[in-house]
Amino acid sequence: MSRRTQLYVLGGLLVLLLVVFWSERAGDSGPEGVLASDAKFLPLSVEEPQLRLDLLEKLHKLEYSGTHRNIFSEVAPPPVLTPAEIKEKERQYPTVPVPPPLPPVDVPAQFFGYAAMQNSGKRVAFFLNGEDVLVVEEGSVFLSRFRLDKIGNDTVDVEETSSSRHVSLPMVKLPNADQPNPGNQ
Repeated sequence: MSRRTQLYVLGGLLVLLLVVFWSERAGDSGPEGVLASDAKFLPLSVEEPQLRLDLLEKLHKLEYSGTHRNIFSEVAPPPVLTPAEIKEKERQYPTVPVPPPLPPVDVPAQFFGYAAMQNSGKRVAFFLNGEDVLVVEEGSVFLSRFRLDKIGNDTVDVEETSSSRHVSLPMVKLPNADQPNPGNQ
């Protein structure tokens, strides 16, 4: 395209732009629709705007009697059963009583100390059963039904061999340990 043709096309586009601009500007006479100066507008007649408490009380007294269903769940709620249906259902499927829980493990001895053997490094625990002192190694059975699993710094873990239930016994302080023996004075 020659330089002269380009100038003619540019001039034609400028003329077209001016025509569109003036036609849009001439047609804009103001906002369309309802004007603020419209004479047909009548404001509402509100003499004394007050909160109508009597109407609110009527609304609070209404009770919803429909089903209370979670609208976010796709599962329908179970149907409401009458007392006769409940009784029939209980009679139809008897329940099995649940056995009571086992009583806690009761070790008849008190743990009052421990020591480490110099030769083997094994730890032994000292138990008081009545007036008898029992010296028990880790892993040994004592009182014919308890196994000493682990000796800690202030507790021992004991397993009942018949039921495999565990219990942790705390170390107790013997009442006579702090008092001097009166026979040696």
